[in-house]
Amino acid sequence: MSWQAYVDTSLVATGNLDKAAIFNSEGDSVWAHSPGFTVRSPVDSPNHLLALNAIFPLLETRCPLDFESLETYRKFEIWLSQATDPLTLHSQVAPSEIKEVVTAYKDKSDVKQVQSNGLRIGGDRYVVIKADDRSLYGKKGKEGIVIVKTTQAILVTHYPETVQPGAAAKTVEELGDYLTSVGY
Repeated sequence: MSWQAYVDTSLVATGNLDKAAIFNSEGDSVWAHSPGFTVRSPVDSPNHLLALNAIFPLLETRCPLDFESLETYRKFEIWLSQATDPLTLHSQVAPSEIKEVVTAYKDKSDVKQVQSNGLRIGGDRYVVIKADDRSLYGKKGKEGIVIVKTTQAILVTHYPETVQPGAAAKTVEELGDYLTSVGY
């Protein structure tokens, strides 16, 4: 089965999750993702600059920045990633967010820093309710995230408020068990 098939069939098609992505264990490569959970390009990517320039006219009245310099552009991206308007691409996972996940897995203390600070995924902040060597669970109201690390991959998923957290966790944990059993 392809990585995209795992996202489409084993995760999202179950109805227990509405968004999912699979990264390598270091978080620097995206193997697959659902359409509603894309991965944001790095800041200095020309394609990323073009995409943000395309939506800038929609946001002109909300952000007074121009794009005359890369530094100004980076300020705009920070503003955009912290905004709460639906036009601000909330379904995108920023590279800094996946790095936070990787850092959480490397944290071997009794109370992980991510449990104190929470976790951002797709621009939204989640309160971390479980953090161990394999799994991170986060909640934001009635919706949440389930993140599972296998030998070579990190499964990052989101469930909507209509799904029970246990059902979402079971779906992701079972795929994590399977991938671990076959060496991934």
